[in-house]
Amino acid sequence: MKYIIIGLGNYGHVLAEELSAMGHEVIGADISAGRVDSLKEKIATAFVMDATDEQALSALPLKTVDVVIVAIGENFGASIRVVALLKQKKVKRIFARAIDSVHRSVLEAFGLERILTPEEYAARGVVQVMEFGANIETFRIDSEYYVIKFTAPAKLVGYYVNELRLDAEFKLKLLALKRKETLKNSLGISFTEHGVVNELPEDDRIQEDDQLVCYGRYRDFQQFWKAL
Repeated sequence: MKYIIIGLGNYGHVLAEELSAMGHEVIGADISAGRVDSLKEKIATAFVMDATDEQALSALPLKTVDVVIVAIGENFGASIRVVALLKQKKVKRIFARAIDSVHRSVLEAFGLERILTPEEYAARGVVQVMEFGANIETFRIDSEYYVIKFTAPAKLVGYYVNELRLDAEFKLKLLALKRKETLKNSLGISFTEHGVVNELPEDDRIQEDDQLVCYGRYRDFQQFWKAL
């Protein structure tokens, strides 16, 4: 997929770097030459520009990318103006970062596809939501290999574990399965949490809300997810 990220501060920098590392084409834009220089070798293209200037913003390929992300946080006015200009230019998919409840309320009035709240999602978590439409936890081993934990999609519920054939078909190694269990705290109050199933018979079926933990190349996991 292709992304434009406007605002390359700490938050936008992480988004740009992570999306690029996952094989996506990322175009960055920021008013700071220093921020652009720190990323220009890691993403497809980076521009030094004032995105609040309508003419400058028009230089970006807004209609040929999948998502435009406004990652500006600190400058409330700049964030709102850029979003307004993007809506004026009829950009279809806009994600925007909100830094507080007031900022979020104003952004909600634009009817954006997604408002990114750093307090709710770390930047790397946002990448997974954009990539898969689900909350997926990842731990990068190196540039290619990851440990990935995800809730079993509805299409997998009811399958036997040995029917998944993750290794044979997608080159993913299933490391663990976590399943909801009901426990009691020291006060005798019941609560649920996911615990690792240490002895999992191959003829056990995947249940709703089960979590799978896999190891493999990120691009193989992408292929697995697309095949669902």
